[in-house]
Amino acid sequence: MAVLNKIRQRSVFLIVIIALALFSFVLADVIRNSGFSKNQSTIGVVNGNEISREDFARQVEAVQRNAQGNVTTAQAVNRVWDNKLRETLLDEQLEELEIEVGQGQINNVLKQQFAGNQNFTNEAGMFDFGVMREYVANLKATSPEAYQQWLAVEESAAKQAKAGIYYNMVRAGVGATLIEGEQVYKMENDNIDLNFVKIPYESVGEVEVSKDEIKSYLKDHKDKYEVDASRDIQYVFFEEKASTSDDADTKAGLEKLMKDREEYNEVSQANEKLDGFSKTSNNEEFVNEFSDLPYEERFTFKDELKGENADQIFNLSEGQTFGPYKEGGFWKVTKVTGVKQMTDSIKANHILIAHKDSPVGSELDRTKEEAKKLADSILTQVKSNDSLFASLAKDYSADTTSKDKGGDLGWVDYRNTTSSPFIDYIFDANSGKYGMVDTEYGYHVVFIEEVKSPKKAVKMVSLGKEIEPSEKTTNDLFATTTKFEIAAGKKDFDEVAKESGYEVRPVKGIKAMEEALRGIGNQRRIVQWAFKEETSTGDISRFDLNNGYVVAQLTAKNKKGLMSVEEASPQVTPLIRKEKQAKMIKDKISGSTLSEIASSQNASVENASSVNLGSPVLPGATSEPKVVGAAFFLEKGKVSRPIAGEKGVYVVEVTNRTEAAPLNSYRMIAARKTKERSAQATSRLVEALKSSAEVEDNRAAFY
Repeated sequence: MAVLNKIRQRSVFLIVIIALALFSFVLADVIRNSGFSKNQSTIGVVNGNEISREDFARQVEAVQRNAQGNVTTAQAVNRVWDNKLRETLLDEQLEELEIEVGQGQINNVLKQQFAGNQNFTNEAGMFDFGVMREYVANLKATSPEAYQQWLAVEESAAKQAKAGIYYNMVRAGVGATLIEGEQVYKMENDNIDLNFVKIPYESVGEVEVSKDEIKSYLKDHKDKYEVDASRDIQYVFFEEKASTSDDADTKAGLEKLMKDREEYNEVSQANEKLDGFSKTSNNEEFVNEFSDLPYEERFTFKDELKGENADQIFNLSEGQTFGPYKEGGFWKVTKVTGVKQMTDSIKANHILIAHKDSPVGSELDRTKEEAKKLADSILTQVKSNDSLFASLAKDYSADTTSKDKGGDLGWVDYRNTTSSPFIDYIFDANSGKYGMVDTEYGYHVVFIEEVKSPKKAVKMVSLGKEIEPSEKTTNDLFATTTKFEIAAGKKDFDEVAKESGYEVRPVKGIKAMEEALRGIGNQRRIVQWAFKEETSTGDISRFDLNNGYVVAQLTAKNKKGLMSVEEASPQVTPLIRKEKQAKMIKDKISGSTLSEIASSQNASVENASSVNLGSPVLPGATSEPKVVGAAFFLEKGKVSRPIAGEKGVYVVEVTNRTEAAPLNSYRMIAARKTKERSAQATSRLVEALKSSAEVEDNRAAFY
């Protein structure tokens, strides 16, 4: 009772506390949902300009639809992002510069865009602005929705015209002056001859580079080694593949299909004996019912057969079989169904007479019967005078690829053809020099001009069974994968893998929008998992692949900023080592002449002639721009200080200097340089805008 009384006395206080708690809970939820809603609707922000997720998704779908499955979702997302980033930055520049365009400039863009559109051409087949205006006026009167779409097209054309002006302004500012033209000329044509001593970096041996030295180097070169956020993972791949038992079972099943088969007949309650593959007369039906390989039965020449069994198969007689044999992941049996001598190449000509019911004759009024009469008439003419064939082909043939060549198909190689009435006819030894073939495209009038000597060919058909993992094998693999996943979660990932003999594959520096992982191809789900906020370093997860499983562990979460020492080491270590080696070499160089220096360093004096700044290459070395550049500022006969180059430390002496004869004008060279810069201006401009922009990229949260 005492407790109840105390609660009653403090009831107002408790109500206030509860109310405040509920309010704070609701407020926090509102704030959280407000931020979540904004993030859900925005794919990114560029200099404060939001990129709509809905619009972005539509463009990604359009890219994938137009590519017809040739790009992955991640590739489409990256492509659209680059376009949106460029578009947003460009819009910002156009707005800031207040560039305006007139209707004439917009019309020029529209003319380029719709030059081949029949809706805007006049009777002469030329683009006509009057026709275009009439078309737009009709849209406005009959279809408000289509008219709004047209206004969007005009707006896009206006933006394109503004962009053209902007790019031209930039290009105008990157041209080369006549003085620059003269400098380029002198760089390419002023030459020096020099003697030099080269002391290779390797001469002082291997030099250790510490982590502290790498760390210090990174701090001194921050701009060069800034990186985006990344993740490091390691994984074990469990491949789903057929076992030895699966292989044997597949072979046994194929052997069974070769023999006579007994099938239970429910109607007669009796066993009916059926022919196996070796005896069946209906190869197509048998292969279509029992084979994992598509039915294909055509003549093959010896040079087309590959593999260790090629000779044995080619030498079979008609009706004989070979196999089972293993090839390309299948157990196969091959049966020879025909052997004959036939040509492999024919020089042929044809005239295709199409009709209104054929795929290439939809615009014709000619019936099939009329087409046959015309083909008969042409055949009669060419039989009496084959010199008429070319002119008749140009007048009557519906084959646009060969009619202008007089119907000439050139040499037709049987190996590069597929079976069809036309191909079967021209390669039939019984066909005459002239003939006619009825196909779905119309009637072909054929003139066989030349035939190569016949050779042996065999007709074959193959029955194949794919060697696939059985249900037991698949279940065993799942159990093995799960066992490893559980064990790796309790112990050290590497140790568990080592105990079981599994290969651990590390992948470092994975970026948020990447999808390709070394060894397992495109695995976007694994990358998404690695970048989730709730995924912590050391976490393990299993992923189903088309051909097995991956058990992955997140090993590092690298923040955006300066590279880690470990990440930068492969790039930075050689640079620091070269600096240290250069200092060691410089410290021990002695002597005032090249001969003395060469003698002290166990090196030799070498020479180079006609060296210029345009191509600063020294004998026995790659490009050495620092060395050649320093040499050009030396007085003739003076020995330089040691110069750290690409391949070693150099000491040089200029022996001769040849200045190119001055030109009357450097305008052509300046124009060439201007053209080179202009060609690169747009791409460099975009990169400059990107590097200076403030970009918030949320793509990884949605894709």
